[in-house]
Amino acid sequence: MISRRLFSLLAFLSVLSASGLATARDVTHVMGVTTVPDRPMRVVALTNEATEDLLALGIVPVGAVRSANAAPWFDHIADQLSQTTLVGEELAPELETIAALEPDLILGNKKRHEKIYDQLSAIAPTVFVENVTGQWKANIEVYAEAVGKTQEAEAALADYMRRVDALRAALGERVDEEVGLVRFIAGQNYAYNNDSFSGSILRDIGFARPVAQDKPGLAEPITKERIPELDGDRLLYFSYETGDGLALQEAETWMSDPLWDTMAVARAEHVHGVSDTVWATAGGIMAAHLALDDVERIYGIASTRR
Repeated sequence: MISRRLFSLLAFLSVLSASGLATARDVTHVMGVTTVPDRPMRVVALTNEATEDLLALGIVPVGAVRSANAAPWFDHIADQLSQTTLVGEELAPELETIAALEPDLILGNKKRHEKIYDQLSAIAPTVFVENVTGQWKANIEVYAEAVGKTQEAEAALADYMRRVDALRAALGERVDEEVGLVRFIAGQNYAYNNDSFSGSILRDIGFARPVAQDKPGLAEPITKERIPELDGDRLLYFSYETGDGLALQEAETWMSDPLWDTMAVARAEHVHGVSDTVWATAGGIMAAHLALDDVERIYGIASTRR
């Protein structure tokens, strides 16, 4: 009987032969070291973040998991994915569909996909990042190394930081404002801290944070009694709406609570609704630019996009 390791090797060599690639290289990632084609041509992305990062690097994945709560892709990437095959949900990739695509590389995430790593690796070389949070800049570097687009990633990150620097300069003293983050989800709401994707954007710009959110970690549950902890100079809120209206209802209920109007940020009308896709769900460099667009809009700053 052929061992799983030998099967993976044979499958990989078959991919190399079929694609005409003569060389390969090793990529070190959170799961170990994986040998990948120098220029993979058929890449499958198992997270929202990986999908949009591939697009930003000039690669259209042959397969990708559904964009959260979309049918099937986020609006800002849908046009580019018209020929991409849906391979299930981010938390439940469809292995048979992935195998049928005959990929030469699979990009995934340890926190979400560790249990199926061996199965994925038996289909094609598989590279994982550890998580999808505020470490998105490190993640795109891993994806870029895996697909042979390191220079493109460096240029993309440099352009993002150029925008951040320009935005910080345009803000002037307003960059010292405390900016809070709250996410409404049916049944449980969350205050977002510095290590979240949205927190990382604010941190890059240089904004201060309300004391209760100015700490490590992704997010923590918050109840109505803790509404005053959201207070600051600005408050951004986003709702993880699944189509039943319950997340939007949560937002309306909180903002009509008497405690809400005790916050100076509410009285100053500095509470701003932003896209959950952009600030929480997508998680990649394209969403990061959309988040900067929002900050420019909120503060009345001319676009820094090129």
